[in-house]
Amino acid sequence: MTNERRVLIHKDAEALTASLAARFLTKTLDLLDEYDRVNVVLEGGRVGIAVLESINASAARDSVDWSRVHFWWSDERFVPAGHEDRNDVKAYSALLDHLTIPAENIHPMPASDAGLDLDAAAVAYAEELARFADGDSNLPRFDITFLGVGPDGHTASLFPGFTEVLDKDHTVLPVRNSPKPPSERLTLTRTAINTSRRVWVELAGAEKASPLGLALAGASYADVPIAGVKGRRRTVFFVDEAAASEVPEDLIAQSY
Repeated sequence: MTNERRVLIHKDAEALTASLAARFLTKTLDLLDEYDRVNVVLEGGRVGIAVLESINASAARDSVDWSRVHFWWSDERFVPAGHEDRNDVKAYSALLDHLTIPAENIHPMPASDAGLDLDAAAVAYAEELARFADGDSNLPRFDITFLGVGPDGHTASLFPGFTEVLDKDHTVLPVRNSPKPPSERLTLTRTAINTSRRVWVELAGAEKASPLGLALAGASYADVPIAGVKGRRRTVFFVDEAAASEVPEDLIAQSY
């Protein structure tokens, strides 16, 4: 199954989020049988937050020992702490505030009012990642990484045509002049994301069909950043029927 890339199609966004939430809880329990600590990377898109809400609503939520789960972020908007645009604010509301989990297990990216400029904030988050690194890596072992995709094919805050997409030397980068507001952001690099054991990409809506089709057809990741993302063990695209119209038949999986 190494480096397997598959697409799972669901009837609609609601079915997608319910399925992914159930899969996450099951896989996390499995991983906790294998490891002392599980590291999960979150994203802040609409579908990603809906998945967190589904996890929170699940009867199986409290079967997980959350004291052994650590949460990280793939990217963040560089705005003040508590601002409604921040991905972590949405995640806290959807799930994290409802868990019995130590505060030190949650690793938000720095806010713009934390006393650091954008460049220093990127360095600080890279140092936080390194502090929890496994083995001789400068990153934790990312067991599950959730990612969304924009209609332009961007993922995290890696945008088409931006130099950040091509970076191979850093784990975290500052982003300026983002084509989506707010203009200043922090992002994991493609290199960091691709250390993940499992990458789970969520897409819903007809506007996501083109970037998904391009990614699966082997488009350049400089032009379609999601095309360059690949988990070390498995990459699964969880999509609804509207987003699946351009998926090659041989990549459609019947089950996880």
